[in-house]
Amino acid sequence: MAIIKNILREELENSLRMRKRYEQELARLPKGSLVARKIKGHTYYYVVLREAGKFKSIYKGKSVPDKISKNYAEAKATRAKYRNALSLLKKQIRYLEGALRGKEAI
Repeated sequence: MAIIKNILREELENSLRMRKRYEQELARLPKGSLVARKIKGHTYYYVVLREAGKFKSIYKGKSVPDKISKNYAEAKATRAKYRNALSLLKKQIRYLEGALRGKEAI
């Protein structure tokens, strides 16, 4: 029984390390996403993000270099991937903590 608990503890420690790494990777990504708005027939680009629970738009100009546009598109996809993995990992951590805390023999 102790062997299984040790394996679960190792898995929990590994999951906690992975959660920390995912959160660090999310923090490194550029905040917000690039949005094009059409106003009176002209296209303007903004970075939209949340600060203190409110939406904030930062004007980027009438044209945005492809490099910046590509960077925000990649960041959006990467952010979605990490958030999904982080969600699954948090569920796994909750399960492992419950299994280790339980009163029944494992």
